[in-house]
Amino acid sequence: MQRRQFSLAAATAATSLAWGANTAFSQQAAPKEGKDYVRLSKPAPTEAPAGKVEVVEFFWYSCPHCNDFEPTFAAWKQKAPANVVVRRVPVAFNASFVPQQKLYFALQAMDNFDAMHVKVFRAIHVERNKLAKDEDIFNWVAKQGVDVNKFKEIYNSFNVSSQVRKATALQQAYDVEGVPSMGVAGRYYTDGPRAGSMTNVLNVVQHLVAQSANA
Repeated sequence: MQRRQFSLAAATAATSLAWGANTAFSQQAAPKEGKDYVRLSKPAPTEAPAGKVEVVEFFWYSCPHCNDFEPTFAAWKQKAPANVVVRRVPVAFNASFVPQQKLYFALQAMDNFDAMHVKVFRAIHVERNKLAKDEDIFNWVAKQGVDVNKFKEIYNSFNVSSQVRKATALQQAYDVEGVPSMGVAGRYYTDGPRAGSMTNVLNVVQHLVAQSANA
């Protein structure tokens, strides 16, 4: 959450969504540009190979709505078809967000990322460990059975710094207003306030994926 409060009404229902024509969205009116989503005035960069459609989830570990949405998004991500590339991008609305960006990318470079990603959310939202500063992060990582020296080396590496810069640049290219929110194909942006709920955001994203694949 940042700048605006994002609605997650009925978000857990999204776990029942399936990719394809039989989604809940197929029984609804097509989403409208300017209402349910916006088209970027200038395309954002994507990392998807030719013939693939990239879907980006913008998030922040300390955002309670991102914490609530994570299981739904993870389940939805697993159902993505072969022509879709799904990735998460940690945001930074100011410098205080950077340690958690670095935490995400450092964990990505190590083993057992999926489990550690979930543990970060739990540490912040259940165990009330803010993980907002470097030393707090290092102390927590050391308790997770991770080689903390190796983690520190990756955390402070040029590669992680570069990934942080790219993440923030992509956030700016999509003009992200808050989290959780989604970008599609470097061309479209949607979020809870626009779509009405995060459940419907996923329906909108599926529509935009199909639209982009057929473009």
